[in-house]
Amino acid sequence: MRLYLCEKPSQAKDIAAVLGASRRGDGCWLGNGVTVTWCIGHLLETAPPDAYDAKYKRWVLADLPIVPEKWKMRVKPKTASQFKAVKRLLGEAQELVIATDADREGEMIARELVEHCRYRGPIQRLWLSALDDASIRKALAALKPGAETFSLYHSALGRSRADWLIGMNMSRLFTLLGRQSGYQGVLPVGRVQTPTLRLVVDRDRSIADFVPVAYWAIDVDLQHQHMTFTAQWRAAEDACDDQGRCLNPQLAQVAADAMRHAASARLVKLRTERMREVAPLPFDLGTLQEICSKKLGLGAQETLDIAQSLYETHKAITYPRSDCGYLPLSQHSDAPKILAALGRADEAVNELMPHLDPQRRSRAWNDAKVSAHHGIIPTGAGKDAGQLTGKHRAVYTLIRARYLAQFLPNHEYDRTQADFDCAGQALRAVGKVVIEPGWKRALPEALAPAKGREAPAPQALPSLVQGQEYAVTKVNLKDLWTQPPKPFTEGDLIKAMKNVAKLVEDPLLKQKLKDTTGIGTEATRAGIIQGLLDRGYLVKNGKALSATQAAFSLIDAVPRAIADPGTTAIWEQALDMVQSGEMSLEEFVAKQAAWMSKQVARCNGLRMTITGPPGQGAAPWKKKRKSAPRKAAASPRRAKKPANAG
Repeated sequence: MRLYLCEKPSQAKDIAAVLGASRRGDGCWLGNGVTVTWCIGHLLETAPPDAYDAKYKRWVLADLPIVPEKWKMRVKPKTASQFKAVKRLLGEAQELVIATDADREGEMIARELVEHCRYRGPIQRLWLSALDDASIRKALAALKPGAETFSLYHSALGRSRADWLIGMNMSRLFTLLGRQSGYQGVLPVGRVQTPTLRLVVDRDRSIADFVPVAYWAIDVDLQHQHMTFTAQWRAAEDACDDQGRCLNPQLAQVAADAMRHAASARLVKLRTERMREVAPLPFDLGTLQEICSKKLGLGAQETLDIAQSLYETHKAITYPRSDCGYLPLSQHSDAPKILAALGRADEAVNELMPHLDPQRRSRAWNDAKVSAHHGIIPTGAGKDAGQLTGKHRAVYTLIRARYLAQFLPNHEYDRTQADFDCAGQALRAVGKVVIEPGWKRALPEALAPAKGREAPAPQALPSLVQGQEYAVTKVNLKDLWTQPPKPFTEGDLIKAMKNVAKLVEDPLLKQKLKDTTGIGTEATRAGIIQGLLDRGYLVKNGKALSATQAAFSLIDAVPRAIADPGTTAIWEQALDMVQSGEMSLEEFVAKQAAWMSKQVARCNGLRMTITGPPGQGAAPWKKKRKSAPRKAAASPRRAKKPANAG
């Protein structure tokens, strides 16, 4: 009997249908010489400390560090019945096809069962990125030898054991130190969650320490025939900060008065340049979570759950837990079929068809940049967005739009820069005229990719002539304030976790974090953030995240290496060596245990002070920012509301 071992029941049902295994058995689907069974995530888990010695049920500083000599796994109680079924089937199988998710974690889910149940038969690997029938049949026809992906298992197992060593030991250590100071909550420490928490703590402190600075700007309305456009004053460099903002109120007042008395401004330089923007890549999960947070107000875990449902239940998209936005060249030939299916399913896409070119090959098609998974795209099933409701529809529309964008021309526009002289003061007007909408035809304006703070829509300039005078109709002197950094939202934090390399100075570690797309994985980042919320380290105020007193105290107390994303980069380098065979799993775990033991010894006598209960809001030293100080009466008249001008 050939046994297919899947990761989830829904995945097993889809594969079984293609294999013709339609008869339901005990924890499996049965067919002619074929059986399809499933896990429910991990059916096994690393045993807790008390499985090695009963004394570890009590948390005692003297017992640390805890380092197992021989690692133990145990059956998860909630899914014990399915484990029993899988174990029985592994005992009966003549050959095994691992059909769990095609990634490091999926490999571990299957291989830990193979090892625990002592299966010794031949193994093949089904590498699957979508669950529609066509994709399943294609993958079944190209099974990989099991040995080809085995190294992923040891890499995942190494990471799991390193996480256990850090989590079990450092969490006990800091919880016990916290109790000595009167704090009764648990203080969990983790390889990824602690550097993530530090990101929020550092952001909150930068907000609390922010001192606003006043600056001045001048908008001048100019008129050509019956059309009015706006130019901005450009102050002398020695009166500006490094972002070109004028900090001298007297200079701004003099300039505004001079231009108010001027009848016109003369155009001294005119330049128009054709600009071209290429289509954004298809989504990876992190970028999808970021955009859904900003545009749809969805949490990171909520976005992942919706995407998983679109993949498993609706068969509408490919595997969502991808860290890559690129697509393999081999899939480009599927484009005509997918585009046709999307057009048949939705009238809105059908109307776009005259502009789509299935033969167009955007920068997304690049084998060299495709990792274990490719970008998230619609399947050939051609789901009608109208059949989806609410948030599912909105997320699917985003994913579909990014795919459609790959078959549309570049977005092209003319950018015109006009420099004026007005009473000896320099002005500049910038205009934009769209020449070819291109890929933006596929992206509704409300769902277009956002870049930082929202910018006002660009103006269109009239036909201008160099050397000509243009009437001054209005001069608006604006008193503005620099703004503090914004608190993290879940989407912002996901982006920061992906781009954490920016915070690391060592060039080799910086590159490693870029190569591994930061800290955490696409599959785990949402869960890490949710865990920090559940444990009282973070709280949500609307969409904004802020750190609690416990978070500040913990980040100040833990060894800097544990909260440093550079440490994760070092570990990822070692895990790569495990995956490539340059380092054994045993050597990796031994090094992690030795490092962790040194950290425990270093912190054992530490004194912690935590003044608030678990889950309490902002720390007491996070002072509220005072309102911006008012200038002397001689300063120019201020606008009533400071602009949000970062």
